[in-house]
Amino acid sequence: MRAKPSSNYGSDTEPGSAKRTFLIGGQPLDAPKPAPGLYLVATPIGNLGDITLRALETLAGVDIIACEDTRITRRLTERYAISAELKPYHEHNAAMARPKILEKLAQGASIALVSDAGTPLISDPGFKLVREVCAAGHAVDRGARRILGADGAVGRWAPDRPVFLRGVPAGQGRARRTRLTELARIDATLVMFESGNRVQDTLADLSDIMAGRDAAICRELTKLHEDIKRASVAELAKAADTLETRGEFVLVVGPPPKDAEVMTQHDLDDLLRSSLVRDSVKDSVAHAVELSGRPRREVYARALELAKETRGEHGED
Repeated sequence: MRAKPSSNYGSDTEPGSAKRTFLIGGQPLDAPKPAPGLYLVATPIGNLGDITLRALETLAGVDIIACEDTRITRRLTERYAISAELKPYHEHNAAMARPKILEKLAQGASIALVSDAGTPLISDPGFKLVREVCAAGHAVDRGARRILGADGAVGRWAPDRPVFLRGVPAGQGRARRTRLTELARIDATLVMFESGNRVQDTLADLSDIMAGRDAAICRELTKLHEDIKRASVAELAKAADTLETRGEFVLVVGPPPKDAEVMTQHDLDDLLRSSLVRDSVKDSVAHAVELSGRPRREVYARALELAKETRGEHGED
């Protein structure tokens, strides 16, 4: 049974600096206190022995472990002799617990966030906490998980339905613009890998099509020189020429707003032309109607016009 709502983050326990340890095979290992901030820690889904050394060191070193169910997390902490204080953070008490966590962070605490099993932020209230922690200017460490780390790094939307992409078509032109236009209609967070020599061009194209959406540029995630910049797509594109382009990048773009406008005529034409090359008029229209938000009759009429132009360009009767 889920623990009842609690606001006990306001207890007398203050961030400490005492040396802490954890046990592996009966041998104590040091766990220095991490820098102040929120740490997202993945815990084993099955065997408790699958946890990483880095996770154990973090859990043993922080001041507080915020967890869905203290009884479940206690099995893990007792196995490895971790003494950090356990506090509940779950869907029933999140609204009351978040301000207390933010207060502790402001006092210099280091706090770990864990799920009952797996990685925080996926289908749980953790994303709201990360969003408010980021907004308050506190550090968020995502651990050694590059893709989920990127998704959690933004802290501005729920990562319930992320779409992971290797990137977008190389170069410039119709194919690249068409692909980005298609992606723009997906009601989900977009996460894409990009290389340093292409990231500025990609940001420019994204700005043309998804300018107002929240985004983040994540460089060298989980590495020594990790750097994350958060802003709207348009703002990030405007400052793209100041980017350090050495290293690996992950771009995260939030879902479209609920009141997103329909696709422009120019983008609709690009989409139809690209689709008509490989599909029938019927299939091209169905695809374009779904992505564009425009009336079927309008899209069908335009598809017929473009199909005639295409036949004319190829010398067909």
